[in-house]
Amino acid sequence: MAEYVDGKKDEADYKRLHSFPLIRSIFPPQHTDMSEEMRVETMELCVTACEKFVSNNENAAKMIKESMDKKFGSSWHVVIGEGFGFEITHEVKNLLYMFFGGGLAVCVWKCS
Repeated sequence: MAEYVDGKKDEADYKRLHSFPLIRSIFPPQHTDMSEEMRVETMELCVTACEKFVSNNENAAKMIKESMDKKFGSSWHVVIGEGFGFEITHEVKNLLYMFFGGGLAVCVWKCS
């Protein structure tokens, strides 16, 4: 199990426990209105980018945006970070909001 250092869990162990993507529940059953196929591809892309650019959210967001623009057409937007809120207007069936690695949130959406 995780060791305690000064009353806090070791960061590596904490991230290891939360290394799977989690989609936020607001639209039942998840916070996405994408088709199943697009959702799976987008989640895999987000996980890959976040793992590749662990300490650089800007590069991870850029990788996701460029890949989504190529695969699903232009006008995709990506926000990656911790502790942010949002209110956006998006095209129907083109929104995904997920958590990865504990507190890292990824929001991907398309607008015209």
